[in-house]
Amino acid sequence: MSTTAVAPLTIEDAELVVVTARRAAEEAGVTVSVTVLDAGGHLLAFRRDDRAVLISGETSTRKAYTALQLNAATADLVDAVQPGGLFHTLPTALDRPLLFIAGGVPVHRDGRLIGAIGVGGGAPDQDHGFATAAVQALV
Repeated sequence: MSTTAVAPLTIEDAELVVVTARRAAEEAGVTVSVTVLDAGGHLLAFRRDDRAVLISGETSTRKAYTALQLNAATADLVDAVQPGGLFHTLPTALDRPLLFIAGGVPVHRDGRLIGAIGVGGGAPDQDHGFATAAVQALV
């Protein structure tokens, strides 16, 4: 059996992601918090602007964790947690609460999950756009 090594998400990658997300948010006139996790769920980078709502830091972290655990953008999971949805009971089944609000995006390299980014502080669709722009900066 042959395996191919995939470069992990580095501190430099994480810093680029944070800068890109913050720049996109600033251009939109929004103040956000940004969290970057590696594939193991370890915090690689975190940035909360002093003007951001305090809860935005927890929000960005939980969005990143949700995107990492489910390997999907949180924007794509909102319907799944509604009554009758695929993940309706999932948030209470895990040790760490998940957050199904747009703004969490998994990070892939060579088809493998290497981390996730979470953005909190703007409207959900804005946060999703900022996170997506940041991940695209790694390509």
